[in-house]
Amino acid sequence: MRKILASAGAAAAFFATAAAYAAQPTPWQTAFQPAATGMMEQITWFEHYTLWFIVPITLFVLFLLAYCIIKFRASVNPVPSRTSHNTLIEVVWTVGPVVLLLFIAVPSFQLLTSQYTPPEEAKITLKATANQWNWDYEYQNDEPLSFNSALLADGDRAAAGKEDRGAYPRLLAVDNEIVVPISTTVRVLVTASDVIHAFAMPAFGVKTDAVPGRINEIWFKAEKEGLYYGQCSELCGKDHAYMPIAIRVVSDAQYTTWLAAAKTDLNGANKALMAEIDSTSKVAVAGN
Repeated sequence: MRKILASAGAAAAFFATAAAYAAQPTPWQTAFQPAATGMMEQITWFEHYTLWFIVPITLFVLFLLAYCIIKFRASVNPVPSRTSHNTLIEVVWTVGPVVLLLFIAVPSFQLLTSQYTPPEEAKITLKATANQWNWDYEYQNDEPLSFNSALLADGDRAAAGKEDRGAYPRLLAVDNEIVVPISTTVRVLVTASDVIHAFAMPAFGVKTDAVPGRINEIWFKAEKEGLYYGQCSELCGKDHAYMPIAIRVVSDAQYTTWLAAAKTDLNGANKALMAEIDSTSKVAVAGN
């Protein structure tokens, strides 16, 4: 029994590490991706909350439809009712929906307000410019860092050290990920250079249009280390499906080291960061 429990614990630790390592869509997924930010946790809660209203209302309407179809079918009710109105029913179906909508509207407005109100001043400002069909990123620090991020071609996987399709899935893996520190508020300025695109990161609960000549601002504060994937979510041309977004959340120390190295050698900084993360993950699994 102890061996079984130990094996189960090791397996749980491995899968927990794998889950933290890459958050991405899964086959037959019907729910949201695991939340990596407090905002996404609120969105997930709101979805579950609204289901308590949607499901009973749907079943009630289905019951009424079935009741009317059976009760008032022509064969058993040859002479239809000529009642013009019913005051009680009209009051109920007016007041009832108003009350239900208030229960939904109040937390909805609170959530909407939170999405546009960062809890603190952003420590990192990142500009994301969408192109057909890739992204340009710029860290707006004292010494700005700029690079392009595009879909990782199969032929480039080995050179990039991203042959593991579990962590770097097809059509989602990119050559250069955004790197941000954990528990840090990040401001993202989103725009486009050609047509309308959209910047979306499901695990973070953020999505906004990228419009040429206009800058839209969003923010996030990731609370879990890992590699997270999103995509352009606005039809932007024939290769719309081939411009993914990847954000790697790391520790403060790892971010500081990566940022310093990336200013002179982006590819080398990315590989060094990946190697450090891989070694840390192996140590964590071995320790369990």
